[in-house]
Amino acid sequence: MPTARRHDPFPVAEPYHGIYAHGVELAAGVRTLHVSGQIGVAPDGSLSSDFAGQCRQAIQNLGAVLEAADMGLENVVKLSFFLTRREDMDELVNVRRAFFDGVRPAITTVFVSGLVSPDWLVEVEAVAAA
Repeated sequence: MPTARRHDPFPVAEPYHGIYAHGVELAAGVRTLHVSGQIGVAPDGSLSSDFAGQCRQAIQNLGAVLEAADMGLENVVKLSFFLTRREDMDELVNVRRAFFDGVRPAITTVFVSGLVSPDWLVEVEAVAAA
């Protein structure tokens, strides 16, 4: 069995087809990493004012944590997105596809009334396996 096996008992509807799986099963003995929520603040402390910029940076921050553990975005098996605005959902799909097309982690997206800072529009947490 590979590191992770995807389970899709019913089809994933467009436009989400190919970017997530309904379930991801890990093989016995696989090393896992749980990544705390990452936000769109760049290492230099800057924060994009738009959702797409914050979302891209949050995923890049996630990538940095994964790299520190000798993993990459291709190792992500579960993603959780927390958004403060419903109107950003379509853009989330676009950004997610740019980073995770073909990876197909299990994904949850939740709309929340706010994050720790009122300037933050998105937070993403993950589980990775290698």
